[in-house]
Amino acid sequence: QVQLVESGGGLVQAGGSLRLSCEASRRTVSPMGWFRQTPGKDRESVAAITWNGETTAYADSVKGRFTISRDNSKNMLYLQINTLKPEDTAVYYCVAGTTWPLREPGFWGQGTQVTVSS
Repeated sequence: QVQLVESGGGLVQAGGSLRLSCEASRRTVSPMGWFRQTPGKDRESVAAITWNGETTAYADSVKGRFTISRDNSKNMLYLQINTLKPEDTAVYYCVAGTTWPLREPGFWGQGTQVTVSS
């Protein structure tokens, strides 16, 4: 079991930036990523990273604007979000799984709200 705790969400104007952080309760040698969900829609994967950080994957809608990274020495996962758009408004979840690609992660954080105003 691993507990994941996100932070860094908030209200930001379109075009702005945010950095989301996720702290894991223990060292996680597994793929990790970020999902997001808006009301009435399914959760979607936006970014994922392998355990060693060598491989990353992004949803087409965020490529070039989102950057995922991790620091295994600190049990931390990050998501740098630039050039925010109103359609990025969602609850963002930190996740961890056992397989790559990270399609069905087994561990989820409680989520952090990101709201982008136009």
